[in-house]
Amino acid sequence: MTHPTYPHLLEPITLGDPARGGLTLRNRVVMGSMHTGLEDRPWDIDKLAAFFEERARGGVGLIITGGYAPTKRGWLKPFASEMTNRLQAARHRRVTETVHQAGGAIALQVLHAGRYGYHPLSQSASDKKSPITPFRPSAMSDKEVDATATAFARSIELARRAGYDAVEIMGSEGYLINQFLTERTNDRGDRWGGSAANRMRFPVEVVRRSRELVGADFPIVYRISLLDLVEGGQTWEETAELALLLQEAGVTVFNTGIGWHEARVPTIITQVPRAAWRSYTARLKAVVDVPVCASNRINTPELAEDILASGDADLVSMARPLLADPAFVAKAMDERADEINTCIACNQACLDHVFQNRRASCLVNPRACHETELVLMPTRRPRSLAVVGAGPAGLAAAVSAAERGFAVTLFEKSAELGGQFRLAMEVPGKEDFADTLRYFTRRLEVLGVDVRLSTRATASDLAGFDEVVVATGVEPRMPAIPGIDHPSVASYADVLAGRVVPGQRVAVIGAGGIGVDVSVWLTHQHEDLDDWMAHWGVGDPALHRGGLTSPKARPAAREVTLVQRKTTPIGIGLGKTSGWAHRAVLKQTGITLLSGATYDRIDDDGLHVTVDGETRVVPCDTVVVCAGQESVRDLYDDLGRGHLIGGADVAAELDAKRAIDQGTRVVAAL
Repeated sequence: MTHPTYPHLLEPITLGDPARGGLTLRNRVVMGSMHTGLEDRPWDIDKLAAFFEERARGGVGLIITGGYAPTKRGWLKPFASEMTNRLQAARHRRVTETVHQAGGAIALQVLHAGRYGYHPLSQSASDKKSPITPFRPSAMSDKEVDATATAFARSIELARRAGYDAVEIMGSEGYLINQFLTERTNDRGDRWGGSAANRMRFPVEVVRRSRELVGADFPIVYRISLLDLVEGGQTWEETAELALLLQEAGVTVFNTGIGWHEARVPTIITQVPRAAWRSYTARLKAVVDVPVCASNRINTPELAEDILASGDADLVSMARPLLADPAFVAKAMDERADEINTCIACNQACLDHVFQNRRASCLVNPRACHETELVLMPTRRPRSLAVVGAGPAGLAAAVSAAERGFAVTLFEKSAELGGQFRLAMEVPGKEDFADTLRYFTRRLEVLGVDVRLSTRATASDLAGFDEVVVATGVEPRMPAIPGIDHPSVASYADVLAGRVVPGQRVAVIGAGGIGVDVSVWLTHQHEDLDDWMAHWGVGDPALHRGGLTSPKARPAAREVTLVQRKTTPIGIGLGKTSGWAHRAVLKQTGITLLSGATYDRIDDDGLHVTVDGETRVVPCDTVVVCAGQESVRDLYDDLGRGHLIGGADVAAELDAKRAIDQGTRVVAAL
C-alpha cells in the first residue's frame, strides 16, 4: 500500500536483477556508513550488533557498516577494522543475524585508507603525504596494486560468507580509490597512472574481480566521488566515464560521495545548507542505468521524499540522522515525523569523537553506540521526580525520567523551553538546533510531563518529590573591566535574544565558541544556496577540475573586532572536524582578530586594550561580552539534596553535548 505522506521514501525497491533474486529493500532509506569505533575491537562485536539492531527495528531499508580494510596496510589506524579472513567473517555472523532477526538488511563497507591511514604502514598510488596524517605513504608497486584489487574482491566474498546482504566499496572521500583517480595523488607512469583511463583501471578492476568472485546476484554498492573539492581532482567528464565503466564492470547501485576529507569546503556540518548536493546526484542519475543514492545533509523525511519525488535519486542515504534517532523510519511510517529527534549536523559527538580515537555517539542522543550500557530501565516503583530548568540538560533529564515511568514535573522560570540552546539556534548555520527543541517539546507532550513555564521553583515547592534534578543553567559572566557598566556594553545573551540591537562597529570580548558564534551572527547577511557555493568557491566540475573555483567575497553586515586574552590562535579550541570551517568564515567576512589583549577600560571612545605592551583603542558602538558563564546553583545549595547537572554543575563553554549526556545518565542511574 502506498504511504499517504511519503509514497516514494517508503516504497520498496529491488537492487539488482529481480530475475536472479536481487535484494528487495522495504523502503528507500539507507543508513550511510559511519565509523563508530565499535568496529575495531573483536570484543565490541555485541555492542556493534546492538547498535545496528536498534536501527533495523526502527525500519531502515539498508544499513551500511563502517569501513573494513581489505588488507592490514589499508587500516584506518593501527589494528583497526578489517575483513581479511574466515574467522573475522564468522564473528560478523553475530551482526548480520541480529539485523536479519530485526527485519533489516545490512551491507559491509570495504575501505582502504591509502595515504589517510594513521599508521606507518600506509601506502598509496604515490608517496605523496596527506595533509591530515603525519605519515608519508609508500608508493605501491605494480604487483601490490594488483594484489590489493584482488584483496578487495576477497573481502567482499568474505562479507557474503558472513551473511551480509550487500557490500559497499568506498570509492570517495579521498581514500585509496580516490587517490588512484586523480592527478593530485597519482603521479605513476605505469598501467595504473599517467592518463585518466589508466587512473580508472584500479577501481574498475576492484569491481570486476569482486563481481567475478561473488556472482551476478550479490549487490555491489559503489560510493563514487561526484565532487572532489580538491585541487587536481576529477572533472565531471572523468566522473561520468568512470561511472559507466563501473556499471559495466558490475556495480548494482551508486552511492554519492562529496568532497575529500582534506577539502577546504565543508560538506556535512551544520552550516552546509540542507540537501546542498542533490543536483550532483541528479546529474549522475542521468548518466547511469542503475539506482543512485543521494547523501549529505539530508535529515528529515520531508526532504528525503522531495528528493525522490523530483527524480533526483532512487534512494536516500542518511547516516547521522540514524544516530540521532534509530526509529526515524518507523516514526515517519506511523505519521509521527514531529517526534523524530533530528540530526543537527554538529559533529561534536560523532566525527569529532572518531577523529579523537574515541567511540562515536550523538549530541542529541547519547545512547547512540552505547545501547548496551546506557539503558533506561522502567522504574521499579512509582516515583515522583522534579526537574528544575528546561535547558538541554533539564529537557534530557525530564524526557528520560518520563520514559522510565517517573511522574515528572518540569519547572522553568522563563516563558519558553530551551535555555541557552534557544540562543544557539539564532546563530547562522545553526538553525537546525530549533529541531532539537521541537523534539523535546513534543516528547514532553507525548509522555505527559507536567510542564510549568514562568515558574521559579523554590526549595519548599520541591519538598514532596522523591527525586530532584537541578538544571538551573548559567548566566553570562561580566568581567571586572573598568567601564563594564557603560551603555555600549551588552552580554551575548541580550544580543542573541534581540534585547539589544548592536551598532555598526562592534567589539566582541572573548573568542571561545560563543564569541565566534556571535561574531558570525553580527556579520551575517542572507545568502541562498548559490551564494553559499560561491563564497566557498564551489564550481561546476564540468568547467572547473575538482569542482573548485575562486571564492567570492562574503559581505559583512557589520565591522567586527574579535578580542581574546589568550595568545593562542582564535578558534583553536573549536570542534576538530568543524572548527576550521568556522574559522574560515571569520576570515571570509573580514573580522579583525586580536589575541593576547589586556582589557584596560571601556568608554565613549570604545574598547581600550594593551597588546604586546602597546595601548590601542578598538573604536566601536557596541561591546558584546562573551567572557564565559557562571553557574546558577542557589536552589541546589538551598535544597541540600538532589542531582546537579548541566551548566549549573560545570560552567565551562556552553556544552550541550555534556548537558544532554549528563541529564540522560543521571536519570538512568536512579
